[in-house]
Amino acid sequence: MAMAMAMAEALWLLLSPFLFLSVSALTQTKLTDNPADELVAVLNANRTAHKSSSLADNPGLACIALQYIKAYQGDCEAVGGSDAKKPPDSEFAQTFAPYCGVDASTLSPITGRFLGCQSKYVQPSEAFSMLIKNEKSLEILYNKNQTEIGAAVTGIDGGAPYFWCVLLSNGKHNSSFVLEDGVAKISRPGCFSGANDDCSGADGPSPFGHKWVYAITAFIAVGYAFGL
Repeated sequence: MAMAMAMAEALWLLLSPFLFLSVSALTQTKLTDNPADELVAVLNANRTAHKSSSLADNPGLACIALQYIKAYQGDCEAVGGSDAKKPPDSEFAQTFAPYCGVDASTLSPITGRFLGCQSKYVQPSEAFSMLIKNEKSLEILYNKNQTEIGAAVTGIDGGAPYFWCVLLSNGKHNSSFVLEDGVAKISRPGCFSGANDDCSGADGPSPFGHKWVYAITAFIAVGYAFGL
């Protein structure tokens, strides 16, 4: 019995560092696999690198960004071209907000919008370069009056073309783009940021997201510990 207890204690001492590292990684990493969330992270990292504060990720604003994309009805050529399909500002209160469950009385001004479309899916870091094309775009992104952000991405019928949209606002955190039921209405196809959900609606992210990476790491650690 004493020998068995000694072996169990030795095994625990051997495994505990690996288990701690795996749990730490999981608790410090966002547990969603969503390209819209990743795009927000890229944009915020770029802002902070230029001494601007991070923007609050607002799911109500992000859901509206997804509806803004859908107003283009899959017409990639209309992006950056004529304004024929550009949604009028009245659509935000009349159509987008009700669809998303956002209280229209809490809408704040849209102080920046970036929209892009490509025939193939790109990673969020590449989408940044597609959306932020010139000095004017950078000025909008770095503007210190910006406070909130919402991002969305979707393919059409589960495939190309792929649209990316980012909306910025100077609204007050927790009192603008407020969700009537406190929860964002998930809309498929497409992904939007801040919804705290795994999303592959853009057909871009790998099914082996962050959770699986750490699970595999933990398994490998245990495997090595046992000499498998």
